[in-house]
Amino acid sequence: MKILITGSNGMLGTDLCQTLKNEDLIITNHHSLDITSQDEVFNKLDHFKPEIIINCAAMTDVDGCETKEELAYKLNSEAVKNLALGCKKIDGTLVHISTDYVFKGDKHKPLCEDDELGPESVYGKSKLEGEQHIQKLLDKYFILRTSWLYGKNGPNFIEKILELSKSHDTLNVVYDQIGSPTFTKDLSNGIYEVIKSNKYGIYHVTNKGSTSWYDYAKLIFKKKGIDVNIKGVSSSEFQAPAPRPHYSVLSHKKWINNGFTELRDYEDGLDEYLNLD
Repeated sequence: MKILITGSNGMLGTDLCQTLKNEDLIITNHHSLDITSQDEVFNKLDHFKPEIIINCAAMTDVDGCETKEELAYKLNSEAVKNLALGCKKIDGTLVHISTDYVFKGDKHKPLCEDDELGPESVYGKSKLEGEQHIQKLLDKYFILRTSWLYGKNGPNFIEKILELSKSHDTLNVVYDQIGSPTFTKDLSNGIYEVIKSNKYGIYHVTNKGSTSWYDYAKLIFKKKGIDVNIKGVSSSEFQAPAPRPHYSVLSHKKWINNGFTELRDYEDGLDEYLNLD
């Protein structure tokens, strides 16, 4: 397969390039392809004519999106529209990575693809707009919603709290946000599986199982043998600039029913990650 990857130097993009290394890859980043420029997107896609475009580029700084709203919509919505239009011109398939933040997060059961949407943050709203552009413009697409990503090639919750533990005896971690930590290596395997099919549509793809940030932090320190006091605080006490979903566990029922392999349990992924060099 001839595959063009945007955001190839990011956390997911780096792992994805490794997973797809035996394919005919066109690797791009923001230096080699400005996806906010429609002309540049059209020219690049027309030149290479990839069968599949996988968009790993996004503005993922959730709090930063609140203060840089224009940039968030430019990268998470308008740029996605450019890619969708470019895909349409060359009859390619677009794979777009989306997020659990498109949901309000006030339910208490795993969320299905057609459940009511209701993003409350600029990040979630801009990502939902990107999804909507794809659905309006294309028939051949995969929108893959995922959550709580971590990997060796980018900043993530695990590295942040491990670093903080070096200088703090007590760490405050929210207990009222529930989700599924997802290893970018595992998500990359899921992407590879889905692009070999023509079962187009929206899918939820995360590691199996769920936890709170508080319990997740305790688990990380337990596995690392680090003694640090973890204090559970509410989201309102933590006062992050952007609102977060309180419950954003994504159902894998559609993914499994379409014959795709469910990703392993989040704790198994964490074990491998913590043992990487």
